Amino acid sequence: MERFRIVLVEPQDSGNVGSVCRAMKTMGFSKLRIVGRQRDDFDENRVRTLSLHARDLFEEAEFFDNLAVALEDVSLAAGITRRTGKFRKYVSILPEQLAGHLASSGEGTVALVFGRESDGLTDQELDCCNLAVRIPSSELFPSLNLSHAVQVITYTLFRAYQAPSAAYEAATQHEILDVERTITQSFESIGFFKQDEKEEVGRFFRDIFSRALLSGKEAARLKKMFRKMAGIKIHRPR
Repeated sequence: MERFRIVLVEPQDSGNVGSVCRAMKTMGFSKLRIVGRQRDDFDENRVRTLSLHARDLFEEAEFFDNLAVALEDVSLAAGITRRTGKFRKYVSILPEQLAGHLASSGEGTVALVFGRESDGLTDQELDCCNLAVRIPSSELFPSLNLSHAVQVITYTLFRAYQAPSAAYEAATQHEILDVERTITQSFESIGFFKQDEKEEVGRFFRDIFSRALLSGKEAARLKKMFRKMAGIKIHRPR
C-alpha cells in the first residue's frame, strides 16, 4: 500500500478527516495529502477523536495549495466521482476494475483523489486525473460520506493486493453421497428409522449438502461425527 497517496481536495469537516485516517490505516494506507486547506484549518481534537489510533496519518499529512502540484510526482491519478457530464471523463470504471489493473501493473505511485463532501470534484480537478472511478450506489440516495468512499476504495485495493488464501474445494458428488450413506447407516444402527424412510432421509441430507456447497473437509468431519454418534449409542450400557 506504500505506492498509494490518498488525496483529499478541500475536505470540509475535521471529523471526516479523522475518519478518513482511520479508514486508511485499517487497510494499510499511510500517505495522506490534503489540497486547498492547511493544518490549522482543522480542529485537531476532532480529528484525533475520530481517527483514534490513526492520528499519526494526519500528523504526517502533506498539504498543498492546489491539486496539480499535489499530483506532480505520481504516475497515475484516479479521481473518485459519481458525477458525469460533457466536460468530464468519457467513462468511469468500478473500484474492482481499478484494483485489478493496478495489482497487475508496475510500482509507480498512484493518487486516489476524493472531492469535497458537498459537491465532489470540479470538472477542472477531474481533468487533472488520468481516469475516473465510480462507486455504485442506490439512485434513491447515491451520496457517500467521504470516509465511507475512502473505505470502499481502500478495502477493494487491499483485497486485490492480498496473497490468495488457501483454495476452497467443494465436496464432490461422490463425497456427498458418501456422507449421505454414513448418516443413514448411522441412523439405521441406532434404530432411528421406524418405517421405510431411509431413502427419503438420505435424499434430504444430500440435497442440503449440495446446496450448501459443503467442502471436502466438512464432509469428512460430518462422517466422523455421525460414526462417533452411532458408536456411542451402540456401546452405551443399558
